[in-house]
Amino acid sequence: MNEIQAINALSALAHAQRLRTFRALVVAGPAGLTPSTLADQLQVARNTLSFHLKELAHAGLVTVEQQGRNLIYRADFAQMNGLLGYLTEHCCQGAACEISGADACTAC
Repeated sequence: MNEIQAINALSALAHAQRLRTFRALVVAGPAGLTPSTLADQLQVARNTLSFHLKELAHAGLVTVEQQGRNLIYRADFAQMNGLLGYLTEHCCQGAACEISGADACTAC
């Protein structure tokens, strides 16, 4: 991932509804969710959700696939992991962190 891609991804996630939407797709896993299921889960209007899904897709964080009459949205786990890798690339001065969890980089 390069700097521009990271900025686009972080910008897309810097909105509460888009962050909730992305997290719901992460929880759904590879099966993904339809927009109507997402709208019901998140209690958001479908047209509003459509706008947010478009922004997440534009940032490369979600993919969309047509299955019959339905659209299936999925989190792009490779892109998500790429963003996490970009953010932690130089953690601990390039050395692997020995501590896991919330305190992973506080000991560096």
